[in-house]
Amino acid sequence: MLGTIVNASAIIAGGLVGMMFRGGIPEKYNKTIMHAISLAVLVIGIKGAIKSDDLLVVIFSLALGSLLGELMHIEDGLERVGRVLEKRFSKGEDDRFYQGFITATLIFCVGSMAIVGSLESGLTGNHQTLFAKSALDGITSIILGSSFGMGVIFSGVPILLYQGAITMAAVFVKPFLQPEVVSQMSSVGGVLIMAIGINLLGAAKIRIGSMLPAIFLPMVWYIILLIYPW
Repeated sequence: MLGTIVNASAIIAGGLVGMMFRGGIPEKYNKTIMHAISLAVLVIGIKGAIKSDDLLVVIFSLALGSLLGELMHIEDGLERVGRVLEKRFSKGEDDRFYQGFITATLIFCVGSMAIVGSLESGLTGNHQTLFAKSALDGITSIILGSSFGMGVIFSGVPILLYQGAITMAAVFVKPFLQPEVVSQMSSVGGVLIMAIGINLLGAAKIRIGSMLPAIFLPMVWYIILLIYPW
């Protein structure tokens, strides 16, 4: 759990630093910086999305995962948590607290580093991937914190729960994490990261939270094939 704790701490610290700069950045510069971050997120997503050549698995994982996510009301649950925290801790920030919480949570949860790093941490005790992710997330949270405020800081809690759960479950899923499965999971995660970039640009409002189960479906599909080989 050390890597996950460091990761969550880096996000919280970065968000606090970002809030210190919030009043000193004119709105037009803030907007331009957010557009630049959005484009960078899109590039990161594209890079991750092309890791697997098995497009059928990626497509079916996204479709079925989105359906499962909607049935589980994941996006709605994140929204409720964000709104509750917003009412309790925001100070006249309108929707910025909520937007910061949702955006930061999704950016930090989705992606291969969160999954692979947590698995490495649980299986081998090697925290290097999560330490590297902590540095990247810390820098990102500074920028997000300067734009969205305190909501970014609270995103450290779902990261702690999400990555911690993967770390503790790592020993059970190790036999199923073949290279092709990991690449498929990374591709699905890359598509979701692209969606985050699109949302940040304001080009659409994609319900990314409800798509989160899609990341794990390539592994489920692999297990099904092991049990029922066709």
